[in-house]
Amino acid sequence: MKLLKDILYKVSLISTKGDMDIAVNKLGFDSRKVESGDLFVAMKGTQVDGHDFIDAVLEKGASCIVCESLPPTLRDSVTYVQVVDAAKALGMMAANFYNHPSTKLTLVAVTGTNGKTTMVTLLHQLFSELGYRVGLLSTVENRINETVLPATHTTPDALSINDMLTQMLEAGCTHCFMEASSHAIVQERTAGLQIAGAVFTNISHDHLDYHETFDAYIKAKKKLFDELPGSAFSLINADDKRGLVMLQNTKAKKYSYALRSPSDFKAKVLSNTLHGLELDINQQSVWFRLIGEFNAYNLLGVYGTAIILGEEEEEVLRQLSQLRGAQGRFEQVFYKEITAIVDYAHTPDALENVLKTIHKLRTGGEKLITVVGCGGNRDKTKRPIMAKVATQYSDKIILTSDNPRNEEPMDILRDMETGINPVDMRKTLTISERREAIKAACGMAEKGDIILIAGKGHETYQEIKGVKHPFDDREIVKEMLRLIHSS
Repeated sequence: MKLLKDILYKVSLISTKGDMDIAVNKLGFDSRKVESGDLFVAMKGTQVDGHDFIDAVLEKGASCIVCESLPPTLRDSVTYVQVVDAAKALGMMAANFYNHPSTKLTLVAVTGTNGKTTMVTLLHQLFSELGYRVGLLSTVENRINETVLPATHTTPDALSINDMLTQMLEAGCTHCFMEASSHAIVQERTAGLQIAGAVFTNISHDHLDYHETFDAYIKAKKKLFDELPGSAFSLINADDKRGLVMLQNTKAKKYSYALRSPSDFKAKVLSNTLHGLELDINQQSVWFRLIGEFNAYNLLGVYGTAIILGEEEEEVLRQLSQLRGAQGRFEQVFYKEITAIVDYAHTPDALENVLKTIHKLRTGGEKLITVVGCGGNRDKTKRPIMAKVATQYSDKIILTSDNPRNEEPMDILRDMETGINPVDMRKTLTISERREAIKAACGMAEKGDIILIAGKGHETYQEIKGVKHPFDDREIVKEMLRLIHSS
């Protein structure tokens, strides 16, 4: 328990009513989980407004309400705190409640459209191999050393972040590497955290269903850097034209990495094959197990982060050369000289990067068969672009369901079809059932061919009408290749 007045330290208040010396059992923003003696934060979300549940939590025994708008009737036995921004207040209060765990370890945040998961996963692996106890907050999974905790969001809510950071400290962790999504930054889930450094990977078309404009999306990423203290570092991809934008107002020390532009950390691709990458980094030739130019950027960003954090260059490169990256990111399945690649690419830019990488690795006569879809209840403007990109680089494409959520799969696929040039329709199939689409791709494949299954990557479910059904692209493609090509 903590006293309310201590929990509210540095929170921007408008007014208070009631006893500020009460002891608070725990903090909550989900009315379903509130118990007697809890503090409830009424936040305005994208779907519901927490202010509508104030009466419900009071009936359950909540002792304090933190809100932006006071209810018309105030109860004498309850303390009310009116704040400027409830979401930001939750972040600050969570940090106070958990005794500021982010100040007691090195917390590095990675943001950008693509590459976040791979970079934080590589950083977690690298620093573990360097002998540290390390935490991870990512899209695929959260980790406390080697203990895996399920991930439900790219970046957890402010309470969960501080709770997990506290658990990491109790487990002896000295570092934590965290994905920082644009949603999380705008929704103040990172408020109250002391971030030791932030890394920017790149930015391209995504999440316009939420941010509405590309400019708003850029500003969301930039906010992370704007709020860094002078003691922190900022590391940006200088080959992305918005990289320098991230640094415009930051107080943090500024660093950059690039393959083509002048930068603090520079690399050159010497060799790029289906078996790995050879890079020249600071005049040292190193072979890595990861594949593709996009992974050259990821590796270079991880290398730069480690050097900034004071690690020894030769040992960093030695350990990095052994790492394998994140699940569902250019993950390969080989069966009887057919190569299947499962990748999370769910934006036009990410899909183009993967397809370009495969295109460069092709040796001649092999076909590239691409299976791709788009998620339901998400940015519709990228659907035709995704289909157009797929047709540009593939010999055959199969449009199929991703996570249709509450939309009709065929409506999503029809949106995608509008981006396909009429002449390319002859190499395009539309199969709404994802398992059947993967089966069809495996049936088309012959010796030497490459199948790309894009969009879901590490996910082990398919969300349809609010229900998550077990579905793993990696397992399905293995099953179908064995079924069709076992003889």
